[in-house]
Amino acid sequence: MEFPDEIFQEITEGKTKLLVPRKSITDKVPPMKPAFFNPKAKLNRDFSIIAYSAFLNKFEGPKIFLEGLSGIGARGLRVANELEVEKIVINDLNPTALKMAEYSANLNEIKNIEFTEKEVCRFFSNYSKKGERGSIVDIDPFGSPAAFFDCGIRATMHGGILSTAATDLQVLNGLFQSACKRKYGGVPVRTEYGNEIAIRLILGSLRAVAARLGVTIIPMFVESEMHYYRTYVKVLNRPDQEENLGYILHCKNCGNRKTVLEQEQVCELCESKISVAGPLWIDKIFDKEFVQNMLDENTKLETDKICEKTLLKCLEEADMPGTYFTIDEIASLMKSSPPKLEKVVSSLKEKGFLSSVTAFSPTGFRTNANINEIIKIFETIQ
Repeated sequence: MEFPDEIFQEITEGKTKLLVPRKSITDKVPPMKPAFFNPKAKLNRDFSIIAYSAFLNKFEGPKIFLEGLSGIGARGLRVANELEVEKIVINDLNPTALKMAEYSANLNEIKNIEFTEKEVCRFFSNYSKKGERGSIVDIDPFGSPAAFFDCGIRATMHGGILSTAATDLQVLNGLFQSACKRKYGGVPVRTEYGNEIAIRLILGSLRAVAARLGVTIIPMFVESEMHYYRTYVKVLNRPDQEENLGYILHCKNCGNRKTVLEQEQVCELCESKISVAGPLWIDKIFDKEFVQNMLDENTKLETDKICEKTLLKCLEEADMPGTYFTIDEIASLMKSSPPKLEKVVSSLKEKGFLSSVTAFSPTGFRTNANINEIIKIFETIQ
């Protein structure tokens, strides 16, 4: 297949050479044809490389990477070229994208890679038997990944990592609640921390599918960006006995919120009617040891400088309570100007509360203090 220079060009991402459509670099919105490539998703791919490197460094089984919706193969090719893996299989329904991926594989002299052109779940079903599953399974669709949770889990070996991305942000953030309930089995509430509710809805849906299949998922790392949400979960071949599905209760009157196993109807602080998000994942969303391993691996890789800063925040908040506040949200309630974030976190700690910054928002902080206690502390630092 010929790739004329006026339509295609070679770029380097990380340490990997990629053949990409020229218009994906020049146009504001990357075109779908001849094949889709989003250069702005480089940060997303950087985090994948770091997470997969951290996983592979500790994993003792066969190192097999399966990618269900590869596009031009940017992520899979980077895994093959920049990490130590035994076998890579990338799949896409666009034959032009696969030909471009093959061209890029030759550019990087990658030998341990296969290319298939199948519907996603047909592809994963080929790798759903014991001894044939992937140690890393990656699903990056347009829109919702929910349709692929079942076949993705089935294709992930015991102790392996399943990573999924979601770009249906309007659904997950509460604009179309009925659509969210249909796809993810829970409903969101529109709040300042809507991105965390969205990720917990995705994890809750994954958990529900895993439970039906008799396996456990353990969140290792999650990522929230402007255009997507991505989750990384470990899959274990044993039933989940934990109480990790529940609800986030949010009071739109006073701003208080908490995670619970059972729904409540009235705010415990102001007795107003409460908004309920869920059912969703209410347990930890970061594995502290895994995030530390990601930080260690990042020093050996070519990634964006933002990655280290984000991971340091994730490490700090790994053991913190679910849901975060923002300084702007509290300042708005108090009708005052927001104080410095660092001052808020240190003041909460001085008063004996848990507190940290969060990777979910540049002005966000986590704490086990309730809204009234937070406002009192804000009053002392105004």
